[in-house]
Amino acid sequence: MAGCCDDGCSLDAQRQGQRKTLWAVLGINAVMFLVIAAAALYGNSTALLADSLDNLGDAATYGMSLYVVARGAAAKARVALFKGGLILLAALAVLGQVGYRLVVPSVPSFEVMGVFALAGLAANSVCLFLLWQHRHQDVNMSSVWECSRNDIAANLSVLAAAGAVRLTGSAWPDIVIALGLVGFLLRSAIRVLRSGAAELHAATD
Repeated sequence: MAGCCDDGCSLDAQRQGQRKTLWAVLGINAVMFLVIAAAALYGNSTALLADSLDNLGDAATYGMSLYVVARGAAAKARVALFKGGLILLAALAVLGQVGYRLVVPSVPSFEVMGVFALAGLAANSVCLFLLWQHRHQDVNMSSVWECSRNDIAANLSVLAAAGAVRLTGSAWPDIVIALGLVGFLLRSAIRVLRSGAAELHAATD
């Protein structure tokens, strides 16, 4: 039993905790992607679609994070770079949807936006709570934390857009919030990419 007090056992316990948390948040995000994407299409909301794509990216991110939990710093850094790329692709996808809405305008359903933004906020708050203890453990979990924090901001933004759509009867609040989410996603992608690049450089020196 004496061996269970060394650094190796502590590291194994940390990895087990990370795996358990990642499986939980992976399941939550996969379900929320399906639910919110369906709601976005039904409610004609670009901002809600951006939110759902964020959940899809997170589900993929958590799956990759599970793969590298027990791997070295270089592998974790490469996955962080891939995560940054996924966030960037999500931003570009939303930008494309904004362009489509400008060409084919429609007023989204503020009721659908509000209800599913609240549902997403509740789900992502649970994810953020679960990930809190792991946020400074390594670059892998740090980038996961970054993704989860993005989700909370996205949910609050969609909720604000729903209120503005109701007040104005216009699609513009939905489009403006979607563009704001694009900027937020781009900023996050750059931060994760820089962090991953720095970690990879340090691990391969």
